[in-house]
Amino acid sequence: MAAPPDNEVLWARGLHYGYGDSPALQGVSLGVREGGILAVTGARGSGKTTLLRCLSGQAVPTSGEVWFNSVPVHTLGHASRERLRLDRFGWIDSSPRLVPELTVWENAALPLLLRGTGHRAARAAAREWLDRLDVGGCARKRPGALSQAQRQRVAVARALVHSPSVLFADEPTAPLHQPDRAQVLRTLSAAARSHGITVVLATHDLRVTAQDLTTDEAGATLADRAVTLADGRRVTTRTTRGQEAEGQSACSLSV
Repeated sequence: MAAPPDNEVLWARGLHYGYGDSPALQGVSLGVREGGILAVTGARGSGKTTLLRCLSGQAVPTSGEVWFNSVPVHTLGHASRERLRLDRFGWIDSSPRLVPELTVWENAALPLLLRGTGHRAARAAAREWLDRLDVGGCARKRPGALSQAQRQRVAVARALVHSPSVLFADEPTAPLHQPDRAQVLRTLSAAARSHGITVVLATHDLRVTAQDLTTDEAGATLADRAVTLADGRRVTTRTTRGQEAEGQSACSLSV
């Protein structure tokens, strides 16, 4: 079992995973450098969510390796993977999944509160991210009083509030309209650049990758590279300069 390259914060090799007799990943390999932004694209059912779940420790691959820095995620027990996810990873779903009994700021501060951060410090950090996402005025409201787009922004704030080393975003803009989608993507990009957060973002909409992930309206780079999965196996990579490289399932890709 070889350790990952020194310049890659997240690294996977030969990942296989299946649901019963249906394979979801078939030998996927990739690596992401610290602060890099990787877009994982492909049609529904291509293995994007399964890949993110294996990389984040939510699922253990049938075979293959997943490394976070020098930690072999694929060999950790359940409790150790949960601690890793709480301390070092952030996760955004396509649906907000907020706690309805908590206020907006309490939802956003939840990762910090679970780690034992003081009430005042957790609230200040949550308010900072809520303000960045233009939902600071909703901080004392309950999620039920917010629109779908506002709830999704709160979920983004919750994923960023503890400055994770790696942020996994699974279709985070799916419920959003174009203006909200662009703002969320710009916020993720800015967080990665300013806080050194590595972002692995999955989307099934190839147009989103081409138009929103690669560059925004001002031409700023949002993603360093896009990787396309097909049937959990065939991989295509595209850099922000439009260069492509195609390979089979064992192809190793670095951002």
